[in-house]
Amino acid sequence: MKYKLVHKTTYTYVNAVHNYQCILCLHPVNSASQICEDYKLTIEPKPQNLYPRKDYFGNTKYYFSILNPHKVLQVISTSIVEVLPSELLFVSALTCDEVLQLFRTKLNFKNELLQYQLPSPFIFWDDDIKAFAETCFVSKEPFYEAVTKLSAKIFTDFEFKSGATNLNTPLKTVLKERKGVCQDFTHLMIASLRSLGFAARYVSGYLETLPPKGKVKLQGSDASHAWVSVYVPDMGWCEFDPTNNIIPGERHIVTAYGRDYADISPLKGIIFSSGQHKVKVEVDVIPIA
Repeated sequence: MKYKLVHKTTYTYVNAVHNYQCILCLHPVNSASQICEDYKLTIEPKPQNLYPRKDYFGNTKYYFSILNPHKVLQVISTSIVEVLPSELLFVSALTCDEVLQLFRTKLNFKNELLQYQLPSPFIFWDDDIKAFAETCFVSKEPFYEAVTKLSAKIFTDFEFKSGATNLNTPLKTVLKERKGVCQDFTHLMIASLRSLGFAARYVSGYLETLPPKGKVKLQGSDASHAWVSVYVPDMGWCEFDPTNNIIPGERHIVTAYGRDYADISPLKGIIFSSGQHKVKVEVDVIPIA
């Protein structure tokens, strides 16, 4: 499936900004299952400096500076992306115990995966989160099935409710109140997996949905979306969407991978100004083939 993606962000400031330094992470990844055929970045006012680079995780990020005073900043990211059809060739039969044993004993696993097993800026856990995770993982059961069960549990037990949380809402609050958005559910699922010693990472991107007439559109459609990538020995990185309880496929478009949201937030920067500001984000995911 091929898509045109338009991600428009507009900042409006009460007082003029005299210096703005930004890191942008909106360039879709190129991988075996996804091809970014074209990418265009439009910034107004025009930045004095703009250059791309690969970050530690292999994502394409753009760094730019705006030194002219301005009260409105608009950033438009436009992409043409093809997501290739894929299917599981097989599902690993390794049990939860066997996977943990591999993580403990295989040196290459330790070197590659440790960063996805430890706490990170937005992902940490307590006994309650670990207990929540343990309900889905039985030592002798297949690990892949256990991860699927965890994704389904979050989908079933939690309510998708925009505005119920914000970026700094603790995961223990999300667990207690049983509501949030895709970012919360992704962080909670990753924390659950890491609390038991498994490796999981954060995926940012978009979800395009064309529901049948009269059906509800999947949550996360036409907005930035987030889901989970879990390392399954014998299979590699496998993705799960706990917000919608589905395995990501042709309708999921990936922009970046990281330990959590902090590594791959769409825009983050430093401004030299005073007063409040407003931000508006508009996303269009348009199928074109």
